[in-house]
Amino acid sequence: MRLAMLTRVERSARRLSEILSVLSRYGLADWLAGLNYEWLQGRLVSANGARLSNLTHEARIRLALTELGTTFIKIGQILSTRPDLIGPSLAEELGQLRSNTPPDSPETVRATIQTELGKPLIELFHEFDDCSLASASIGQVHRARLANGQAVVVKVQHAGIEQRIVEDLNITAGLAEILQKHVPRVRAYQPVATVREFRRLLLNELNFSLERRNLEELARNFANDPRVHFPKVCQDLCSRRVLTMEMLQGISIEQVEALHQSGADLDDLARRGANMFLQMIFRDGFYHADPHPGNLMMLPGGVIGVLDCGMVGRINDRLREEIDCLLLAVVQKDANEVAEVVKRLGSVPAHLDHEALENDVRNFVEEYGSLSLRDFDLSGALNRMIEIIHQYQILLPPDCSLLLKTLIVLEGTSRGLNPSFSLAELIEPFRKKMRMFRPDRWLNKLHRAYRDWDRLLEALPRELTEILRSVRSGTMVLRQENPRLCAALNHLTLGIVTAGLLVTSGLLWSREAAPIIFGISVPGILGYLAAIALGFKLLLMIRKD
Repeated sequence: MRLAMLTRVERSARRLSEILSVLSRYGLADWLAGLNYEWLQGRLVSANGARLSNLTHEARIRLALTELGTTFIKIGQILSTRPDLIGPSLAEELGQLRSNTPPDSPETVRATIQTELGKPLIELFHEFDDCSLASASIGQVHRARLANGQAVVVKVQHAGIEQRIVEDLNITAGLAEILQKHVPRVRAYQPVATVREFRRLLLNELNFSLERRNLEELARNFANDPRVHFPKVCQDLCSRRVLTMEMLQGISIEQVEALHQSGADLDDLARRGANMFLQMIFRDGFYHADPHPGNLMMLPGGVIGVLDCGMVGRINDRLREEIDCLLLAVVQKDANEVAEVVKRLGSVPAHLDHEALENDVRNFVEEYGSLSLRDFDLSGALNRMIEIIHQYQILLPPDCSLLLKTLIVLEGTSRGLNPSFSLAELIEPFRKKMRMFRPDRWLNKLHRAYRDWDRLLEALPRELTEILRSVRSGTMVLRQENPRLCAALNHLTLGIVTAGLLVTSGLLWSREAAPIIFGISVPGILGYLAAIALGFKLLLMIRKD
């Protein structure tokens, strides 16, 4: 047991050293870019040979995460959905993260399938192609054929990937705790809570059973729409690490030229695809959260096929209503209401400059509020709003941030098919429908309010009794924390000490307190020097705050 623990500690220490080494190498490029030493510049290169001093800060982060491997690539992909946290430019750069992981050997793949499904591969599939179609960070995909002749794809998780990801997440959690404790400027971004969210999302992605349930739920929601198709799942051939589903045959939305040659109406395809996602969001409250062109296909008959349902989002009634309020406030050019909605949606820092935020929001509303629906650039407006949110360190809840990112990617994908496409035009009917009187929604609100008041009334007597007992016994403590007040008190204390030292030194000098050198009181001059040093320190502290 002790030997196993030591081995694990040594492995973690080695991995931590590797992580810090890569991050340091990419971070030092800024410092050393101006040094004209060829031998040094030659060492500041990425894994693919690109000179780091010539790369942007965002590109270096992307390359560093790529070099660190699967866990950090997935973290980067998750961060790309949080432009409110990292800023739109870095989010866009991290959106390019892709992993071409070497596939496992055929023997390893066959062993994984047999272990997960409980039978030899030859009994499960009539045909199985040992050569993988693709191999990403979590798993690889193989063609296969069932006994009834149906063509399927089999997604198999890489061997040992879960253990490697868990180890990396443990190290990342430790680094997040250090940052939150010792780096004040990072605390506003809640690194510990953020890494905890990463952990939840990554461990969910490792469970292929969740992706299977996502596919089944999305397929049920569109069961009555013959122009939308999700791959059918072979339930008997699925497990936590193996996912078998129907193989879709068609033209990828990425292949615009091939779509042209097929005679497809690209404007109609763009509108139907976008409408499909808006129905998921505003009708069902459960949506595919990665609408980039590689995940969409045109199947025979113009049917839209949807792939890779590992990343999904949910939208509740409250978030749906807040988005409606936000859109309505922009249309009505109500900057104060826009700012209030943003503050209601997000986690607001204690030092927020409300007046500056409202001024920036007013400029945003003036810029976008006067545009017609056809001319309205939704992705541009959302990116600008996210820039404002990021600038003022307002953290959106993950489901809200994911939704905004999905809408931005959706408009980009649609414009790849039709450059004049306007997502705002398609959203307007959904927005109007949301504002309609819905008895079921009001009943749900009343039910939730009843539950909340019931809990409050049940807990209130007990809580009041505890408070009165604490007051009676003299053990009640009121704690008020205000970091800015603490800083002000520190400045005041240092100012008083400095002033006192100046007065005392003046008295010592004027009374010629011994010892005296060249007619000057040594205690007096030392006191003056100390007071000057403290005064400079006070000025630096004030400027820093």
